[in-house]
Amino acid sequence: MKILFVAPQPFYEERGTPIAVRWAVEALCAQGHQVDLLTYHCGQDVSIPGMKLCRCWGPASITSVPPGFSAKKLFCDVFLCFELLSCLFRTKYDVIHAVEEAIFPVLCFRPFLKAKMVYDMDSSMADQIIEKWPFLSKIRAFLEFFEKMAVRHVDLVLPVCEGLAEKAKSFKTSAPVVILRDMAIEGVKNGEKAENLRKKLDFEGKMALYAGNLEHYQGLELVLECLTHIPEDFSLMVVVIGGVKAHIEACERLAERLGVARRVRFIGPRPVSQLPDYLAQADILLSPRIKGTNTPLKIYSYMLAGKPILATRIYSHTQALDDSCAALCEPDAASMAARIEGLLKDTEAGERLGRAARERALRHHTREAYNRTIREAYGHFF
Repeated sequence: MKILFVAPQPFYEERGTPIAVRWAVEALCAQGHQVDLLTYHCGQDVSIPGMKLCRCWGPASITSVPPGFSAKKLFCDVFLCFELLSCLFRTKYDVIHAVEEAIFPVLCFRPFLKAKMVYDMDSSMADQIIEKWPFLSKIRAFLEFFEKMAVRHVDLVLPVCEGLAEKAKSFKTSAPVVILRDMAIEGVKNGEKAENLRKKLDFEGKMALYAGNLEHYQGLELVLECLTHIPEDFSLMVVVIGGVKAHIEACERLAERLGVARRVRFIGPRPVSQLPDYLAQADILLSPRIKGTNTPLKIYSYMLAGKPILATRIYSHTQALDDSCAALCEPDAASMAARIEGLLKDTEAGERLGRAARERALRHHTREAYNRTIREAYGHFF
């Protein structure tokens, strides 16, 4: 089939949605489909056999677009819509696969097209907007009206997790709803190995590691505060991978104010391909997220690593984790500190949790499982 894949994201960037977009395009191309990937003007060019990369116009001053809704993102979306119209005039597509808000301009053209429509529901846009601007909670019903219309007027819905699937089904869509779970990131064979963190940072104690962006909802402030509750004789170092310069500097200032700066290190972004090497060096893997419904992509890589996972007991995590495979805590500093101390004292219990998490990842979050889901979902069109 000829597929137009519309992704309102910088592509390629090593973070959440762009990574998931790459996986989906690779899976579709591997199954013999031809894919035109329409995305923002910014990002790193990548070559995937069977894919043609199409970029919309955009100002050179915008070199990246951060996660979540922003004026910069909406500005780029306008130009994406113009390029979408151009693509539809030039080429006849069998399927239009739209990610997140791209579904709305796509559906505007539906009366003039015979193509099947796929809504790649990577998040709840209503929830994202309200999380960013809480005062808009008063118009939640209005915002969800548009999500409902999208879900009801497509031929296939691909939510990324159970919570989004439940929301899509609550809108009483007649379209199949197939959960396209993210997969664990696997290391590149024969690729460059990650540096030895203990040697680089000159310490020999226990290591708790966090990987991901440093947006407020990720809860890094909670981790820093919890360190004030953990006695120094535990000899624990928290290592943080990821984040942009402004967020790293803000977290470093907070660590100084709390008096824990010497117990935490921010080493900045690292290649995604090296993530498994970094995870293997840690004693505890942290996901302190404080709100949200989407399961963080990193959770599946944490699970595959087979190390003890400490995560907050919120729906974002409990869709993928439970007490049999992770140390779950309430999203407050004291609870998190108590769970970390417990893992440091009872290493055998932590190892059991790590093994259980890895077994679950091997069953549900491998590339094979991901590709099989894509194939079965697109099978509705044959």
